Amino acid sequence: MTLFDQALRLKPDFGEMHHNRGVVLHQLGRLEEALASYDRALLHRPDEAGTHYNRGNALLQLARLGEAAASYDQALKLTPNNVEALLNRGYALMHLGKPEQAIADFEKVVRLKPGLADAHYNRGMALAKLGRPEDAIVSYDAALQLKPGHAGACNERGSTLVALGRPDEALESFEKAQQLKPDFAEAFYNRGVTLVRLKRAQEAVANFAKAAQLKPDNQAALSLKAHCQAAICDWSEREVDAELLQRGARLPDGADPWLAMAFDDHHARQFERARAWAQKRYVAAAPIAVRAAVRPEKLRLGYFSANVQDHPAMHAMVGLLERHDRRRFEVHLFSYGEEVGDEMRRRAVAAVDRFHDVKGLSDAAIVALARETEIDIAIDLMGYTGDCRLEIFAGRAAPIQVNYIFPGTLGAGFMDYILADRWVLPEDDRRFYSEKVYYLEHSYMATDDRRDDSGRAFTKAELGLPEQGIVFCCFNNCYKISPAEFDIWMRLLAKTEGSVLWLRLDDKTAKANLAREAEARGISRDRLVYAGRVPRPDHLARHRCADIFLDTFNYNAHTTAVDALRTGLPVISKSGRSFAARASGSLLQAIRMPELLTQSEEAYERLALDLATDPDRLAVVKAKLAANRLTTPLFDTEGTTRKFENAYDALFELALRAR
Repeated sequence: MTLFDQALRLKPDFGEMHHNRGVVLHQLGRLEEALASYDRALLHRPDEAGTHYNRGNALLQLARLGEAAASYDQALKLTPNNVEALLNRGYALMHLGKPEQAIADFEKVVRLKPGLADAHYNRGMALAKLGRPEDAIVSYDAALQLKPGHAGACNERGSTLVALGRPDEALESFEKAQQLKPDFAEAFYNRGVTLVRLKRAQEAVANFAKAAQLKPDNQAALSLKAHCQAAICDWSEREVDAELLQRGARLPDGADPWLAMAFDDHHARQFERARAWAQKRYVAAAPIAVRAAVRPEKLRLGYFSANVQDHPAMHAMVGLLERHDRRRFEVHLFSYGEEVGDEMRRRAVAAVDRFHDVKGLSDAAIVALARETEIDIAIDLMGYTGDCRLEIFAGRAAPIQVNYIFPGTLGAGFMDYILADRWVLPEDDRRFYSEKVYYLEHSYMATDDRRDDSGRAFTKAELGLPEQGIVFCCFNNCYKISPAEFDIWMRLLAKTEGSVLWLRLDDKTAKANLAREAEARGISRDRLVYAGRVPRPDHLARHRCADIFLDTFNYNAHTTAVDALRTGLPVISKSGRSFAARASGSLLQAIRMPELLTQSEEAYERLALDLATDPDRLAVVKAKLAANRLTTPLFDTEGTTRKFENAYDALFELALRAR
């Protein structure tokens, strides 16, 4: 930069020279220095549109989107039809969560330069963010007609087709994007996500692996690769995956906080991962005040979920929704998942005062609706699980926002509280949560006392189980199973003649992998029995053919343990450090069966073996469980509803005091 510096020493107010120096620094990737030069140029030539434009580009590259948009504003005041400035300002506005304003810029570019493919492409992305997927597809198609080799348009078109419920067509778009741009990591990632939706986990693994190879710090891809392998019980790379997920918070793209839970039971690292994930993905709006100076006659509760259907979260919540005191609470349910016409959805819709099907709305529109409805307390029932839309909470849907059911912190400043109990979240662990903690009595878990089974009397033979011998079972999702549990389970089979392990599994690849793992531990594959998918009432009924439920470690059974305990099936669990690893303990404490909760792998194995080999002791445990089911707090839905309502009253009172 010597020539520029020499010239500027001779003439410090030479604005054009400062600008040119900035351009060269910009080209060299020295963005902060380039900005300084652009700023000095503007001191001397404030009406130079090109400098404002270049300054905006540097800020855009630095991801300082608000400042970039302001610089483009200045450039456009001076040159209103500057196509490049309009295009880039629209991009910044779109990523600032202002898709309506972005669309106005892109549409102006289309009018000024209709043959510019990128204008149609960016317009499509903004339309998708606005919740107008059909219009977005039209824009992507226009971009591809102008530029058939536009890999980005193919990729975004695929994502929009997924949102429209057309995953098979989406795969074609992603494949085309991969062909056009073989190093397009995002297209491989998106194709993997779509394959997961189609329950083609093994194919998804290859796509996530490729995405991570192309972008080694892409922890989202690594997280999903590890999760898919866990879901098919492929443990060939588990140690490497676990190590990567454990240090994920220190990598640029972060590690998925939810998917990492099955690999790492460490509350401090879970907090780091969640905080890094939230900081990278969400821009929090300013808090808003409660709507009244005193508690209104009815507090308006807004529950938000993508799972208003036959789903474990709704199984837990529906009884509470039905029992809310309508004299004191007005209950709203915001659903942004697929519309499934099953009995659970019908029951949930009937349970609330107002049901809002908001699947087709943008995050901003949902926030606006929640505010217009004057929701006092918004309760998120998703956390970081699949199909979550935490942008709604980042945008402040309500004055008080609550994280519930997700077994851990969101690490996000926009979520005010987490509902927990003192077992799943001990006082000493509060420092590992970004939310303030409100402690519920007994267990944090809501349950439904109407969850009766079909009453069908299954025979062991029709379920593929032996007539004699202990039936160990684990009906948890397979991704929760690790070699640590499986080693113990196989030793239990070896020590209890005629016993079997009953798993809820219908994936052929997972079955083959588990069979291989069993044989590697000296156990015949015939001693693994699989329970396929059946209607929920029948699934509950067939629990009676099992003797002992063996829990998983890093990520316990949650509603799965509720099902087992409700049907009288003892659950043996090991307490860990994190919320997810302590959930079953909370349930066992609430149903007053602490003798089934262990603190080490050795104690877990010893207890399971003792119960399996001592029929009298097992009978005593089952009798106590049957009695406690009717007399303890766990299945007292009426009492549980009142404690939730007390929590909401307390949170509102705290908000009033803070006014």
